[in-house]
Amino acid sequence: MRDEGAGGIGQVEAKIVEVCSGGLTLESGRRLESVEVAYEQYGEVDEARDNVVLVCHALSGGAHAAGWHRGARKPGWWDNLVGPGKAFDTRKYCVICSNVLGSCYGTTGPSSADPATGRPYGSRFPIVTIGDMVTVQKALLDRLGIRRLLAVAGGSMGGMQALQWAVAYPRSVRSVIAIATAARHSPQQIAFNEIARRAVMADPAWAGGDYYGGARPDRGLAVARMVGHVTYLSAGGMERKFGRRTAGPHPAWTLEPEFEVERYLSHQGREFTARFDANSLVYLTRAIDYFDLGAGWPSLTEAFRATRASFLLLTFSSDWLYPPPQLAEVGQAARDAGREVEYHEIPSGYGHDAFLLESETQTRIIRSWLERVAESSRRPRVPVPALARTKTSYWMPARAGGQGR
Repeated sequence: MRDEGAGGIGQVEAKIVEVCSGGLTLESGRRLESVEVAYEQYGEVDEARDNVVLVCHALSGGAHAAGWHRGARKPGWWDNLVGPGKAFDTRKYCVICSNVLGSCYGTTGPSSADPATGRPYGSRFPIVTIGDMVTVQKALLDRLGIRRLLAVAGGSMGGMQALQWAVAYPRSVRSVIAIATAARHSPQQIAFNEIARRAVMADPAWAGGDYYGGARPDRGLAVARMVGHVTYLSAGGMERKFGRRTAGPHPAWTLEPEFEVERYLSHQGREFTARFDANSLVYLTRAIDYFDLGAGWPSLTEAFRATRASFLLLTFSSDWLYPPPQLAEVGQAARDAGREVEYHEIPSGYGHDAFLLESETQTRIIRSWLERVAESSRRPRVPVPALARTKTSYWMPARAGGQGR
């Protein structure tokens, strides 16, 4: 049953607009002659136009970050953090979330119609990058008349976009809130994404990516999602949630799903195929693997030297997909470049999913951060009191100059 709860945004709907009217040249050198973007807006832009927060979604998310779509059973994917009185308080801030380039929720992607043929792009869709996604987001904000962002925020792939914003458009971003993410993928992270892609491509219905109008590679997509869900949880969380419990008498002497964890993964796989496009999973996981914030710079620290933003970095103790040291490295590089950094490792048993589920702690930290950034934007900057240094939380003030890494 639908329950908007206290402080809910209520019913919302996405808007779709065309951007990059002259076409978009991608990092790969390929071009898209037409780009449409789906986005949602919560709250109003103030008179000074300095209260806008861009929220960036993760792999399977979309523009629907908060509120309810008509007839939906669930609210937006970050409804627990976006809304009146919440971390991203829509009474104070205008929050915008757009679907990324390459996805399947309204923004141009492999399932979109190619203007040249009228048929879905399929295998003809070009490879896109996190940088390309951010370029499209910038084009959307330009169209909306927004020149400067109070903050760019996101978790997982969304956190990569937030970090990319600071480097690509340093004059446009006052602060970055990057959660459960990294500046580049490790070999292990690339390996998990490759397994997911190969599961899709091994499906007989894959047809090289040109399956539109016929059978969909749902079996492969379901297996890919199962792999993903294993990485989103933690070992302790899985033990508490499933243990070795079974749905019936054990053993059943069958190869069909018997343990509760097996049945859970099967359910998640089936549910995913009903709402996501296999090509988008293949393209977006490749974009994530290509992401390397320090590429083209002598070091990650040098990449941050050109930025003007301050950084709030949130990690979770049980996240083994994006373990805390990866984002701590980002924080150290930004500090060495002279940027202000606040870093928190939040105790949690939810694993990578914590960025979607740990509402209370994130709300407290993010609300305080945004209030501080908003206040400092209205008057000369006042030194921020240092946080008590603990294992899980510390303030790294900007340091003039700084040594390269």
